[in-house]
Amino acid sequence: MVNLLKRLWNDESGPTAVEYAVMLALIVAMCLTSIQVLARNTGDSFDTSANEIASALGS
Repeated sequence: MVNLLKRLWNDESGPTAVEYAVMLALIVAMCLTSIQVLARNTGDSFDTSANEIASALGS
């Protein structure tokens, strides 16, 4: 068992499907987070603009 663990630890033959899946999950999580932040900031910007226009028109 120890020999197997040593061999697996030293194996550098390339990324496995699990490593690709982890990378993909991290990329998707970052994309979703970025989209949420951009959506929130855009909504806040539109709200600010609407309030400024409303106050300028006196409504």
